[in-house]
Amino acid sequence: MSAMSGDTPDLFTPLRLGELELPNRIVLAPLTRNRAGPGNVPQPLNITYYVQRASAGLMISEASQISPQGVGYPATPGIHSEAQVAGWKSLNRAVHAAGGRMFLQLWHVGRISHPSLQPDNALPVAPSAIRPQGDAMTYQGLRPFQTPRALEHDELANIVADYARAARHARDAGFDGVEIHAANGYLLDQFLRDGTNERRDGYGGSIDNRMRLLDEVVSAVSAVWGSPRVGVRLSPENSFNDIRDSQPQQTFNAVADMLRGYQLGYLHVVEGDLMSGARELDYRELKRRFGGLYMANAGYDLQRASEALRTGSADLIAFGRLFLANPDLPARFAQGAPLNEPDPATFYGGDERGYTDYPSL
Repeated sequence: MSAMSGDTPDLFTPLRLGELELPNRIVLAPLTRNRAGPGNVPQPLNITYYVQRASAGLMISEASQISPQGVGYPATPGIHSEAQVAGWKSLNRAVHAAGGRMFLQLWHVGRISHPSLQPDNALPVAPSAIRPQGDAMTYQGLRPFQTPRALEHDELANIVADYARAARHARDAGFDGVEIHAANGYLLDQFLRDGTNERRDGYGGSIDNRMRLLDEVVSAVSAVWGSPRVGVRLSPENSFNDIRDSQPQQTFNAVADMLRGYQLGYLHVVEGDLMSGARELDYRELKRRFGGLYMANAGYDLQRASEALRTGSADLIAFGRLFLANPDLPARFAQGAPLNEPDPATFYGGDERGYTDYPSL
């Protein structure tokens, strides 16, 4: 337990997550780095990166597309081909040999794509044919988003099946669990929020209808893994990827209530709006309604993280930029050591520079 007191947890208090024993509550957040190999296959450089960070209580992989249709960025890994599964299997062997624990994040970008990234140059898909503002990142540089094609009712069962198949592939690849990405303006988030979902069928309109696809995905993925090995990521206020909801507190209270019934491993929440910095929701209400382990994310440092654990507003803290720049972040926190500064110029794409060359203590 914590050295500070018998009952108050800190970042170094072990935690049980399903059958996993986490040695600390410091989580590597899922971070897109655009460094997968040809065929969106994890490569040796990626193995080095994750092994360097294996002292985390838990690592969540960068978002990994569940199908060719789910692709929205260059050089992001997938979990739908045999070669991708084999690449992840090599990575997990190395991570486990280094003492780490790792979940795969399951991803479908929905409308946040471009025909040049889609099979047969097809239009990206979405709940409704609403074009996002901004540009897609493509192999030819930034290109304006196009108006997506609204998914037909009959196609949604195939989307759920893609998630289930990807979950099975993640199990075959040796992961310890999976996280369903329902945040940051991607497909499942597009269904949840009324700014992007104008459907008139059983998947649109009321919040019960708008969260139906997420409900079906969680059910299908939990059937593969067992719900204690499944997490879900939400971002109730985040406007990234031109997304919004008219009543985010009510919407995501209902989502948390629905997820509670599954007894999942954890709920991972991006708190506030990463674009504006606003933070208006009552996140403790989401935690209370969910009832299980709550992972907080959004610009936490050592002090804020320790306070969140001490006051019970979170059980785990996911660190992004700090962990990106400090492969030995748990050791640095434990020793009060200075931190490397992250270099935004090397966040996306490239080689080992700004990826595996940040110094450890």
